[in-house]
Amino acid sequence: MRIEVRNVSFAYPDSPLALNQVSLEIASGSCCALIGPNGSGKSTLLRIVSGVLPPKTGVVLLDDTPIDTRSAREIARHLAMVEQERVIGFDFSVREVVALGRIPHRSRFAKERPEDVRAIDHAMDLADVCALANRSIRAISGGERQRVHLAMALAQEPAVLLLDEPTTYLDLRHQTQFMSIVRQRACEGMTVLIAIHDLTMAAQVTNHMVLMGDGQVVVAGQPADVLTAENVESAFGVRAIVGRHPLLGSTYVLPNLAREREG
Repeated sequence: MRIEVRNVSFAYPDSPLALNQVSLEIASGSCCALIGPNGSGKSTLLRIVSGVLPPKTGVVLLDDTPIDTRSAREIARHLAMVEQERVIGFDFSVREVVALGRIPHRSRFAKERPEDVRAIDHAMDLADVCALANRSIRAISGGERQRVHLAMALAQEPAVLLLDEPTTYLDLRHQTQFMSIVRQRACEGMTVLIAIHDLTMAAQVTNHMVLMGDGQVVVAGQPADVLTAENVESAFGVRAIVGRHPLLGSTYVLPNLAREREG
């Protein structure tokens, strides 16, 4: 499913523009990273693409159809989002939380169909949360909850997956596992849009990158073209060593701490 953001602006109450005339296009089956400093508009853009926030101006299209013409249930059949923080208001078990991902495909109180059970079990296996199935969502760690929320999103079987800094609470093994799942889903045709701070990880996983600053798109393109030392210093105020990994072939970004100490 193709995503197009066309001239989108947005402001929170009593605040300056969080997004200012943002336009971008993400091809179907593409894995796109949103990068930029804190406050650059990444999370706001994701929430607008998801339909949670209405833009002040402009439009978001999914396969050429404006998202605001679709019902919430229809959007949820096609699009899933993993947010930085998601509060579950009830003391559900982990499996019950993952099963919420199937609601767009059936009545809320209907019994699980065989296809629902398969989708839930497969999603839990991918996210490595099967061992947590009967635990309370309130009794697990932040990293474990993040994996549960990924499983819930995967159980939706969406065409579009939105991720807002999803690896924040994850250890190295689960970061690697999480991003491998994301890359595999994109290879299978899912469209992925991910806000992420780990530039080196993003360059390994994604095939398109959008650098944001002050609510605008600064530059967009392939990771190797976006992640230059000049762009990193301009966007983040950090002098960095940027190169191509000799084995992986992807771009890496290392803060030049020695130069930072020298001033």
